[in-house]
Amino acid sequence: MAQSTDMQRTSYPLAAYNFRVKVGEASMSFTEVSGLAVEREHVTYEHGLSFRESPVMVRFNSRRFTPVTCKRGAVLGADPLFLFDWLEAGDGRRMEVSLCDATGAAVLAWRVAVAIPVSLKAPTFSAATNEVVVDALDLQVREVSVVRL
Repeated sequence: MAQSTDMQRTSYPLAAYNFRVKVGEASMSFTEVSGLAVEREHVTYEHGLSFRESPVMVRFNSRRFTPVTCKRGAVLGADPLFLFDWLEAGDGRRMEVSLCDATGAAVLAWRVAVAIPVSLKAPTFSAATNEVVVDALDLQVREVSVVRL
């Protein structure tokens, strides 16, 4: 017996291949986005009675930048120089990577408060291949969160 769409949505995990990338209001298409992570700094504190009470671990939020790489993509419906202009400006922008369900509706998103481009790589130009516009976009990001949409 076939399951309903609602039953499948609650029973099966989201596929990681169905995602969208937005920077500000510009939509982008990439085949891979790697490096997104939510991390908390921590310190283990040991005092004179740690042998009896055990050490204490303290977590705190860090505003440290971490690298994210977007590979093999293009900017959709925007200025073709959008990524180059952003790299030259060097300003931090909001970024969102949304995981989508089978219908294309966003279900879960990784939101980045500050994303700054540090490298933009072109593909190999060859008349014998069908390459994308951007081979790799390297970013430094901070303040990553995961939200349900």
